[in-house]
Amino acid sequence: MSIALSIGNNLTTNGVFTSSAVNNTSVSNVTDFASVPGGAALKLLSTQTASASASLEFTTNIDSTYDSYLFKFIDIHSSASGHLTFQVSTNGGSSYGVTCTSIALYAYNDEATGASNAFSYNTSEDLAQSTSFQRLAKDTGGTDADANSAGSLILYNPSSTTFVKHFMSNTNSLNGGYSQNEMYAGYFNTTSAVDAVQFKMGSGNIDDGIIKMYGVV
Repeated sequence: MSIALSIGNNLTTNGVFTSSAVNNTSVSNVTDFASVPGGAALKLLSTQTASASASLEFTTNIDSTYDSYLFKFIDIHSSASGHLTFQVSTNGGSSYGVTCTSIALYAYNDEATGASNAFSYNTSEDLAQSTSFQRLAKDTGGTDADANSAGSLILYNPSSTTFVKHFMSNTNSLNGGYSQNEMYAGYFNTTSAVDAVQFKMGSGNIDDGIIKMYGVV
C-alpha cells in the first residue's frame, strides 16, 4: 500500500482525517514512499591530530566512493609565523606538486573597536599554473598563545580521469588582535586521479590542531 492510498482511505469527504487515521499501524502498513529530497550527509573517514607535526597527510580513502571530500580544520596553531597550506598528489602521496591555478580573497577586522578593516583580492596569495602549495589561512604563531585557525576545504570529484579538480576553502584566523577571513578557490590542472592530500605550514610546524576528512554522500 502506498502512503498516498493510506492517507486517502482515512479522509472524510470534507478532507478531514478520520479518528482511525492516526494509530500505531498507520505508518507500519505503508510499503512504499515517494522520493523525498534530502541534503547531503557526511561520512567521517579520517582524523589527523597535530603535535609539532611537519605535515598532516591523508593518503587513504580518497577514491571514487564519494564525489567530493570535505576537510575541517579545528584549532590549527603554528609553531612559527607560518601559514596553513595544502597540495595534492596523484601517486598516493609519494610526491606533492600538482599544477594549480587559484583566486584569493581576504577580509580582516581589528578587535580594537574595528579600528582597521578591509576586504581585498590578494594577488600575492593566488597561484597561476604553479606547483607550489596553496595557502589556506593566515599564520597563527607569534606572540598570541590563543591564536588559531578554523575552517573548511572542499575537494570535488578527485577521482575523475576526465576533468580538472576544483576546490574551495574558507578559513578564519585570530592573530595579532585581528579576525582574518580568507577564501580560496581554484583547480588542480590534471586529469589524473587525485588520491592524497597534504597540509603543512609555510614555515615551522603545525604545533597543534585537528584536521578531519569527510566523504560527502
